[in-house]
Amino acid sequence: MKKSLLIFATILLLFSGCLERQKSLDNNISQSNNIIVKTAMKHLGKPYRYGATGPNSFDCSGFVYAVYKEVGIPIPRTSLAQSKIKGKKLSINELKAGDLLSFDTSLKGHINHSGIYIGDHKFIHASSGKAYSVTISSLDGWYKDKFRWGKRVR
Repeated sequence: MKKSLLIFATILLLFSGCLERQKSLDNNISQSNNIIVKTAMKHLGKPYRYGATGPNSFDCSGFVYAVYKEVGIPIPRTSLAQSKIKGKKLSINELKAGDLLSFDTSLKGHINHSGIYIGDHKFIHASSGKAYSVTISSLDGWYKDKFRWGKRVR
């Protein structure tokens, strides 16, 4: 009985530690002072819909367009046009929360997806993939070789 209790307590402590790290990450993102990130996070979970610019659903570039518009930064509507805005092309290591991200998800040599960097190698975007909604993804996962550059637009 004592051994079972000890095993259970150990598992519980390990599990709560994982939860605490995730909670800490979530707080760092949601507590960001970056107005672009705060605005983007308000749309988390809203459904993906091709051609939509909100407020209830979005496609990828429509999401980015709407978020920047809401904070008073006019940018073009499409991912390709967004990728061509003036400014230095930023590598993953140069990104700061609120930066516009450009991707070539088809690996055919042209930009076809956009998102907003939120920090910690993560970005928020309207995904037509499994999530089919505004979601947070990692730049270290599936998008790693699709990322082309970021731009600081503020």
